[in-house]
Amino acid sequence: MNYYPFDSANKLYKPHFGACKSGEELLIRVALHFDARVQGVFLQICEDGKEIFEVEMKPKETIDNYRFYDCTLTLETGLYWYKFRYTSEYGEFFVTKTETSLGIVSNDGGAWQQTVYDKDFTVPSCFAGGIIYQIFPDRFYNSGKKKTNVPDDRFLCSDWGKQPEYRQNNGICSLGNDYYGGDLEGIAEKLPYLSELGVSIIYLNPIFEAHSNHRYNTADYFKIDPILGDEKDLVRLCKQAKKFGISIIFDGVFSHTGDDSVYFNKYGRYGQGGAYNDMASPYRKWYKFGSFECGYSAWWGVPSLPEVDENNPGFTDFITGENSVISKWLSAGLDGIRLDVADELPDAFLEAIRKAVKREKKDAYILGEVWEDASNKISYGHRRKFLLGRQLDSVMNYPFANGIIDYVCTGDGEKLKRTVMSVLENYPKPSVDLLMNHIGTHDTARAITTIANYGKYTGDREWQSKQTLSENDYAFACLRLKIAAVLQYTLPGIPSLYYGDEAGLTGFGDPFCRGTYPWGKENVDLLNFYKALGQMRRKTKAFAEGAYIPVKTDEGCFVFIRETNGERVLVLANATDCEKTVENPCKSGKTVFGENISDDPDFVRLKPYGYAILV
Repeated sequence: MNYYPFDSANKLYKPHFGACKSGEELLIRVALHFDARVQGVFLQICEDGKEIFEVEMKPKETIDNYRFYDCTLTLETGLYWYKFRYTSEYGEFFVTKTETSLGIVSNDGGAWQQTVYDKDFTVPSCFAGGIIYQIFPDRFYNSGKKKTNVPDDRFLCSDWGKQPEYRQNNGICSLGNDYYGGDLEGIAEKLPYLSELGVSIIYLNPIFEAHSNHRYNTADYFKIDPILGDEKDLVRLCKQAKKFGISIIFDGVFSHTGDDSVYFNKYGRYGQGGAYNDMASPYRKWYKFGSFECGYSAWWGVPSLPEVDENNPGFTDFITGENSVISKWLSAGLDGIRLDVADELPDAFLEAIRKAVKREKKDAYILGEVWEDASNKISYGHRRKFLLGRQLDSVMNYPFANGIIDYVCTGDGEKLKRTVMSVLENYPKPSVDLLMNHIGTHDTARAITTIANYGKYTGDREWQSKQTLSENDYAFACLRLKIAAVLQYTLPGIPSLYYGDEAGLTGFGDPFCRGTYPWGKENVDLLNFYKALGQMRRKTKAFAEGAYIPVKTDEGCFVFIRETNGERVLVLANATDCEKTVENPCKSGKTVFGENISDDPDFVRLKPYGYAILV
């Protein structure tokens, strides 16, 4: 038998797969052939940005014509990189990482990552195994409750089905200023519907007073936007949601405010004060004024979004102190926070947020927006520490989202496997179980549109506003969407359903991905699919924290096992137009979702673009 020198995903070489706790003993082994004439073997390891140090590896048992060498070490919290060096009669050589977890003898390969997180890091495990439902509040459901104290410079749209306005200079009905009247009471009325979908967490896009429909330009952190209702409506919604076993988390936008806000007050809406107009304003030190294009530092250069200095003591206390924004809204009944552009928030500020959240509510959920691998991302010139135990509980899982969409559109299961294994290897297991596994959000095109338009021209907003899918393209995209959803709901983490995707909504990026939910005009087949998938997931405990075991990732198939004490689940997907037969490693199992057309328990047979889940 032939052995690779090293494989970080194989317990023969590394019994503890993935990230480990600080102070935890870590055993690492390499295998080298007798013909290599090895004289000495060394693990080369370094904490990120520091000097490399070596640990001698001792010769151990032999298997076939290979000798194994191992070493044991313990590490403190941090991010580490390692590879191997060995000397032989033929000279000095290195074992380095390939694009997968495998190692080969090479002088110019990469290093493996070892994440070491704080031994005291805990997350609210009560959320694992659930389902997130993301709601853009203005577009979900209008209860019909009278709106009061609504500024008269907003355009209130009376046609629920109208396409969102995409033009910026179009009078009062312009991009970001068209409101459809979705409100908190409307969400409360639809809680029974969300329960049918198996939802356990509602993630609300911003709900605080702001002068655009997306509300990422906060005007007052201590007020609910009047179109949505008021604080009493929020408290009532949280209480009613609890009766359905549903928690609610809110969107915390802390890297910037709106220019039209109590704090900046550029246009005088809030009287004479504000940082822009009053040098003596208590908010003046929150912002940076000077030689910027618009006279102040703005988020990504957008003048309507003045950037705050999160490390300013006044601002930090305002958001995280005893009588802060966080304490107010968690005490009102919310159960967590999603941090907008978390990768743009300073480490010290993120640590202050964690302390504030856990002080107010120990089991609250802290979710961060990070689009890349959150375990090793560099932003603003330094390596981030999101998942080392003192900042976030978990993150939005864009790597999975991109990987799943790529797979259903190309059939490349190997690529998806590499993505999944990389995340599972790099992230702490507690964070993995709480990953927000989405395939579409308010920041991306709708999942159906993404799939139907995969690899094609997307155009500008004017072009996008005129596009519709043909009946055939729509039906084919829905077929692939079902495969994507099966993977999204069964891979490690928490699936997140963007409102309306289950009903068949289409649309390109902002604002077209933010259309209204089509009440009474849903794609019934798709909706029933999501309801059944959600209920199946909630009843299957292996999806909460079970191990992930890859089985088959070639020939257009993606097959894996989720396993926990007393339960083993086999998940199979076929992203091709051909029927596929896959050997069943479990040799048995009841099909609880999808279709297995084989009558032989040793095999599972999938139709073209088919899927099956066996327990």
